[in-house]
Amino acid sequence: MRSFWLFQASCTGLDKKKTAFFWAWNFFLVLASGICLGGVSLLFAYGSYSPNVFYSYFTHPLILALNLAPVVGLEMLLWCLTGRSALSFFLTGFVTLGFSIGNYFKLLFRDDPLMFQDMRNIREALSITNTASYDLTPDKRIVFGVVCLIFGTVVLYFTARGIPGKKRRFAGAAVILLACFPASKAYTSERVYNTLTANYDHINRWAATQLYVSKGFVYPFLHSITAGAAKEPEGYDKAETAAMLAGYTDADIPEEKKVDLITIQLEAFADFSRFENVEGIDFEKAYSTFHAIEAESVTGNLITNIFAGGTVDTERAFLTGYTDLRDFRTDTNSHAWYLQSQGYTVEGSHPSYQWFYNRRNVNSYLGLPTYYYFENYYNQVDSVNLAADRLLFPEILELYRNNRGEDPYFSFNVTYQGHGPYATTENQWKGESFTDGRYSTETTFIVDNYLASVKDTAQELRIFLDELQREERSVVVVVYGDHMPWLGDGNSAYMELGADLDTSTEEGFLNYYGTRYLIWANDAAKKTIGHDFVGEGDTVSSCFLMNEVFESLGWEGSAWMQAGNEIRKTLPVITSLGRFMENGCLTDVLSVQGQEKLKAFQWMEYYLCETFLY
Repeated sequence: MRSFWLFQASCTGLDKKKTAFFWAWNFFLVLASGICLGGVSLLFAYGSYSPNVFYSYFTHPLILALNLAPVVGLEMLLWCLTGRSALSFFLTGFVTLGFSIGNYFKLLFRDDPLMFQDMRNIREALSITNTASYDLTPDKRIVFGVVCLIFGTVVLYFTARGIPGKKRRFAGAAVILLACFPASKAYTSERVYNTLTANYDHINRWAATQLYVSKGFVYPFLHSITAGAAKEPEGYDKAETAAMLAGYTDADIPEEKKVDLITIQLEAFADFSRFENVEGIDFEKAYSTFHAIEAESVTGNLITNIFAGGTVDTERAFLTGYTDLRDFRTDTNSHAWYLQSQGYTVEGSHPSYQWFYNRRNVNSYLGLPTYYYFENYYNQVDSVNLAADRLLFPEILELYRNNRGEDPYFSFNVTYQGHGPYATTENQWKGESFTDGRYSTETTFIVDNYLASVKDTAQELRIFLDELQREERSVVVVVYGDHMPWLGDGNSAYMELGADLDTSTEEGFLNYYGTRYLIWANDAAKKTIGHDFVGEGDTVSSCFLMNEVFESLGWEGSAWMQAGNEIRKTLPVITSLGRFMENGCLTDVLSVQGQEKLKAFQWMEYYLCETFLY
């Protein structure tokens, strides 16, 4: 076969006509193989969603082109650099299918696509994969993709052996690289992403994951590169924004109103009893203790930006008051910095690893100079496992009592116990059962294990609060869930329970992105602040939860806090999902006043990200 003139490595000895056909043949095979490779990558892009999503890629030419072009371009570039078509195909396939399969598994297990920012969290992903017992057995799609890679490599090895001269190859490489600059605008453009590649027929446009999936994989992945940095808002005027903030001044907390403040973000903690039409679950058994705590607290609904993962979004929105959360690489304004400026001792803890989400660095940038992780503290409590709440809550209390000194004290804590998955064994956690037998075995294990964890967390919280009730010092505790939990691949348990997760409706959106918060005070704090800390608080988004806390305490707070309070009178819920709450209703279309408030919020948020005040 190699002796046939078309499959030789060189066109030496061929006439002009055959020479032209020889190079056209080699170019065509490399081009066609790149297109096919891009097509195979799309086979993984829709995850477990309807195959109609996959077919839709081919009815939207721009989506198809934006997904295929980078794959073809990479293979062409490698061919120009190496001169070997089979090698360039294999390397391109290894990268493209490697990322595509990674995205595929992430969609299957967490209903969460692979973003460029996830590349910084490879260690976290590997750690979770090793400990969560995910089934990584290759399925038919993966086998097909691997076979295509091997087959394509072999075919090109025998049929496209032409090696262009170095000058032509390097000239071709230069052309491809130069073409990347104008082409990159299509991948970073918000107009292209939000409008020109709209593909809503088979997905819910308000579900961030489905919106990503509707555009393939290679294209939205490359687009996500721009999501790591805060983007300058449209029409942003730095001087005008500075003038807005100049209308407010950091207010000191009156000495007689200072209380110790302990906040606890509960991993994946949610109250399922709020779901309508879900039967066969003993919610009273699961939530009686938690509801009793709520009855003696200020409680309300918290609207997050995330579902079943992305813990740091809620915790950093809570600490900063921002929704556009960049990749923090320097000191950034936060409520923790403000409390430091007010004389507070500031610290916190999380029983997981300090490298997880780069908390070791980022927390210090956000005003938490002292933080306790598994490596520097909790490994002494349990040297093998990440501390459960029965160990974590007493340690939070111990740290409070040992480190508060004479100064007021602020502690920001994040739990780990509620982390999924919840169906790793066939035995209910602590032998507890909350379902009545009507659900499948898998759903029963998931729900029983999850609710057993929830019940245990509430009981440990009850013990913790009872201890603080005995304190002579004034103590206020803020507790909230960071996001809804994972309940099976593709949300299988939610589907079987009949929970409404249709984010195009208000009820479904609140179910999907909503958790609960509570603000509890001991008797000493009630006396200090002057009210009983009982009742229903406002529905707020993650960025405004600390505002709600300060309002309950009667504190004015920083200039940013005061500006935020003015904005949330009109928009108590601002999300990064393009959904807001105005006049008590969820909406994506704001009034003129709402648009002005949102603009002011976004401008000040961007300004404060760029200008450190403390």
